[in-house]
Amino acid sequence: MSHVIITGGSSGIGAAIAEACALRGDTVSLIARGAEALQRFASALETHCVRDGARVTTATADVSQADSVSEAVAVCEEQNGPCDLLVTSAGVVKPGRFDLQGPETFEAQLATNLFGTVNAVRAVYPGMVARRQGRVLMLGSGAGLIGVYGYTAYCASKYAVAGFAEALRAEARTFGVTVSICYPPDTETPQLAGELPDRPAEATATIGAGGRLSAHAVAQAALAGVERGRFAIYPGTQMKLLGLFGSVAMPILRPLFDRRIDRVHRNSR
Repeated sequence: MSHVIITGGSSGIGAAIAEACALRGDTVSLIARGAEALQRFASALETHCVRDGARVTTATADVSQADSVSEAVAVCEEQNGPCDLLVTSAGVVKPGRFDLQGPETFEAQLATNLFGTVNAVRAVYPGMVARRQGRVLMLGSGAGLIGVYGYTAYCASKYAVAGFAEALRAEARTFGVTVSICYPPDTETPQLAGELPDRPAEATATIGAGGRLSAHAVAQAALAGVERGRFAIYPGTQMKLLGLFGSVAMPILRPLFDRRIDRVHRNSR
């Protein structure tokens, strides 16, 4: 039985990963900002998913605040023992053209997506290093593989998470700690439902028409990748192709996307 700590664990991909872990008998600790939603999901998880004496623990925290995350992780580890697997799923996205988006909105996405990931890792990493074991799964995004019109802040945050994961992987392996990063495409979650009304037509014309996956499918792919010790995990064919061949294909994709964006602008005149 493993102790899995999940940030952003009350909804979306984080909740789907929590459900999958509980069903296989792991003890699950959920960290999120909203106490009411967190308790509601935890109760449902205990009722329908917990197996073989495992349990569900909750702690509220704002992942953008290092002290808040550290305190929440300490509570979870005090109740359930050291963290065996950390999943950093907390994230926010607010589309908007760079020149029209205020600095506070831009910085909030970096604070949650990048520093929220770093803060969570920092809270468990020293213990993993001391024990010479542990696994970290960061939730990246397809927007960390390709630039998207109207998503400058989100892309910046997810590209940064990818760089953090890449560098940490090189350091962590010498201590027996495994680092993985998952790059989901558009995933059917409450966050996507809230995002789509603000998605620019230019983004829809380029990447928005691509396939979507369920949160359950992403969770299964992510956990399977971690179990196999993979660093980069690409759920779905679209992400796999982009992850493996994106750098080679970008000279073709950029002008293709530019033409689609230009078409949107012409049609809107």
